[in-house]
Amino acid sequence: MKQTPVLIVGGGYAGLASALFLSHQGVPCLLVDRHPGVSLLGRARGINPRTLEIYRPLGLDERVKEAGRPFDEEAGVARCATLAGEWQWLFSDESPRGLPELTAGEYCMADQSTVEPILIEAARAKGAELWFDTQCRSIEPDADGVTAVVEERATGERHTIRARYVIGADGYGGATRERLGIARTGLGPLRHFVTFVFKADLSEIITKRALFWIVGEPGGTASAAFVSHALRDHWGLSLLYDPDKESPDDFTDERCVAAAKAVIGRDVPVEIISRASWTEAVGVADRYRSGRVFLVGDAAHVWPPAQGLGANSAVQDAHNLAWKLAAVLAGRASDALLDTYEAERRPVALELADLTVRSQAARFGTGPEDDPVDPVTCVLGQRYASTAMAGTPPESVFGDGVSRHARPGTRAPHLWLSLDGRRIGVHDLFHDSFVLLCGPGGEEWARAAVEGVRVYRVGSELGDVEGHWQSRYGCDAVLVRPDGYVAWRSDDPASDGDPATRLAAALHQILH
Repeated sequence: MKQTPVLIVGGGYAGLASALFLSHQGVPCLLVDRHPGVSLLGRARGINPRTLEIYRPLGLDERVKEAGRPFDEEAGVARCATLAGEWQWLFSDESPRGLPELTAGEYCMADQSTVEPILIEAARAKGAELWFDTQCRSIEPDADGVTAVVEERATGERHTIRARYVIGADGYGGATRERLGIARTGLGPLRHFVTFVFKADLSEIITKRALFWIVGEPGGTASAAFVSHALRDHWGLSLLYDPDKESPDDFTDERCVAAAKAVIGRDVPVEIISRASWTEAVGVADRYRSGRVFLVGDAAHVWPPAQGLGANSAVQDAHNLAWKLAAVLAGRASDALLDTYEAERRPVALELADLTVRSQAARFGTGPEDDPVDPVTCVLGQRYASTAMAGTPPESVFGDGVSRHARPGTRAPHLWLSLDGRRIGVHDLFHDSFVLLCGPGGEEWARAAVEGVRVYRVGSELGDVEGHWQSRYGCDAVLVRPDGYVAWRSDDPASDGDPATRLAAALHQILH
């Protein structure tokens, strides 16, 4: 029987991010995924600034941005009868990639097939074990842990795994949620697609690249065909199908070639590279935790791909859960801390599920001007209310915009800082421990060292490059969690005593 603190079931964005963040926190983990490796399908295009902000302190941001270079020229969405015909631009996205007033992160156009290899390499380098082509056959939780049976698909050999905790990251159709008997709330399946990547030289046809093309007359059944750029001379085509009348197996290479040529509008050479099926659905798991098993990513929530918030939310789920598991496994926190994962991330998912449904209907129906989504607020303005912070919690998931004042439950406001002669963003400091940021008047706080807390003093080792400390933090000391969320402020009227006592009390309240 193999032992591991955390078993991760599923090796997509959510699973790989979980393995990366856990191993970065020093937690050994084992990931199993039934696929033999990374999919060639260009899925989940787009890394948002919050996700890149998370990757930065791990040294992955430049690699991820480089992976997105082939897609940098893509913008907007077009509708057409065929690619060779006339295009109608539904909207042309000219939004800036960077938001330097709000974050050191940027928008990046890398997709899942190019980022997953980066996450795999980084997770393995930090000690994570990744077993591909391995199917999880069963999980049996008990009071002390979880026993799982996994099978190597190539040989049929089975292994028994004993884990303290399990992360279910096996996607919308994965078995982990169903094994736990957790229902999903939402509209359910909306549409079913077969997506395939084909190789064709379209350089004479596509002279300006969109994020994707909707192919077919408005309102017609053919309008449920979507084309996107995969890699050089590689294109992704998604076709709607009715599962009551046919199956993905009916989409043979010959049928896919014919469909690709019809969508292109010219008889050009086409080669089919890979094929998969997927379901567009809306649903949020009624629970994110069942004892020692947790759901992340598409296993926990799904919604339409409008705004590209699904895959990014998967990474942010993993980021939220990883530091909490690390604290509990190390004995620094009680099991109650793990309940705050659902308390914080599920309300965000419920809001985003509703917003993305309305956004998709507006963008491709009533008109982009009716889109209810403010992408900057949805990405950087998510707020948490749970016991994993000390102070008055936010009243809602989203406020009027991105908070620029440090309050418990909000993402720490961005600052440009200098450290050892380097220009950094404040979130570059948050990744593997709590951080106490002390202002120019926080000498006593800076000396109040508490185990598990890293201390930085603005005006001493940290330079306030743009002079925003006072307006954005405005007190002697602010305690920030490893995920970059404000946990406590030194001017909390509910705390008293000397700095060391008050800080220790706040940390105990947060972790227990």
